[in-house]
Order: sequence, then structure tokens, then C-alpha cells
Amino acid sequence: MTRRIALLLALIAWSSVASLAQKAENENKTPTAAELQAITARGKTLYEYDVASWHATDVVQDLKPEKGSTRYYIAKKGERGWVVAFGRLSEAQDKFLIVYEATQGTKPEFFTAKRYEPPLEDTNFYFYAARAFEAALKDLGPVNRPYNDYAIPSETGQLYVYLLPASTKDGIYPLGGDVRYTFSADGGTTLDKRQMHKTILEVENPPQPGQSLAAGTHSHVLSNQPEDSDVFHVLTRRPLVPEYVGMPDGISTKLQRTERSGV
Repeated sequence: MTRRIALLLALIAWSSVASLAQKAENENKTPTAAELQAITARGKTLYEYDVASWHATDVVQDLKPEKGSTRYYIAKKGERGWVVAFGRLSEAQDKFLIVYEATQGTKPEFFTAKRYEPPLEDTNFYFYAARAFEAALKDLGPVNRPYNDYAIPSETGQLYVYLLPASTKDGIYPLGGDVRYTFSADGGTTLDKRQMHKTILEVENPPQPGQSLAAGTHSHVLSNQPEDSDVFHVLTRRPLVPEYVGMPDGISTKLQRTERSGV
């Protein structure tokens, strides 16, 4: 029995090492065109999510929400545009209670908001996202600055949760210190954690008074491919300028906004 347990533990250890080695190999390979397109698509969705949440928050604030009535805002893109739900998990942690809902209109910045009294109970996407947020934020641990959270369905039907540092000053665009988690579709199981960047760079546009910025640049040390948040950064930063991303193996990627493809 002891020998069988020892053999089982050895097999588990070997499997873990092999999995880590395979993951490291995947990180170090040059991304394919399809992978770059997927990164671009996710980064664009992050940007749209951020813009929708921003404008939705503005209209909900006009309704003078009670302090503590909501904990999360969660955006979901439908056929007619974005809908952003503001609410909290129930005491039993089995529902998401939607207190306010903001719906996108004919333009990206146009939203109308309404209040639900009593709160609308959701046991689908908003609930899944909220409990995934709880797990991701617990894993992130204490931080010394505000973070924004994003929940986006993955290409394979799972759930991506992004934690990105929020801007704390106009004209300053933080890049780095960000994480992408992959959860099961119901948000109940953490399947993967991807540290996209470690160090947070505070990017200022323009860097000094009287100067103009032609392009940005930063080095990426964790893999040989740009991250979803790199695309988000290029689309968010003003003025709109390209970003050159240097990779560990000497690869350099240029991210630039275009009217057709976003970057």
C-alpha cells in the first residue's frame, strides 16, 4: 500500500512538472496570426466593457443610489448593445440582486437607467460573474490602489475575469500589475490564472509639459506575446498613439489603433 501511494504521488508530481513545462513552452513560442487576432478581440471587448461601465455609472449616479446598496457593476453585451447591472450577492450567496440596470442606446455613450424595487434576482451570468469576482479578488489579496474588474465569456464558453489597476488621476494610464483568471462557465471553479504583467507603469500623456508623444513602448518579460490588457491600454490612452511591446526573445510587436480592426 505504501509503495502504491508513493508511486501515485510520484505520478502526480511528474504530471505537475510536465504541465508547467508545457505551459512555459507555450508562453515562449511566437504567437500565430490567429492567436494575435484573439488577443486583439479580447482587448477590444475589454475596452468596450470599460466604456459601457463608465457611461452607465454616470447615469446611475443621477439616481442617487444608497450607499452600500451595490457592490459590483457587471456589463454584458447583447444584440442591442451593452447592459450594465449594479448590485450585490444575496446573503446566501446564491443570487445576484440587481438594484440598478443601465441599458445602452443608439450611441456607445448613451445609457438609460432604472431602479428595481425590490431588487431583481439573477441566477445566470451576473450571478456567475459576481461570485467569480469574489474568488478573484480574494486571490489578488490586499492592494494599495483601486482595481477594476471585468467579466467576459471566453471563446470556449468559460468565463474570463480580469483585474486591472484603475486610473487614479486624469491623464495617467496605468499599465501592468494585471491578472486574467479563467473560471468555469458558472463562475464556481477557478481553472487558470494568468499574470499578464507584474510591475505597474504609470503612463503619462504627454510625459512632460510642451512635449508630444509619438508612440509608447514597454518590455514584456513574462511571455513572447502581447497581452489582452496591452490592446486595452492602446485603445484607452489619449492621445491615440501606437505602442511597441518588446518580448523576451527580441520580438517586438506594434499595437496601433485602426478604424477597421481596433489594433
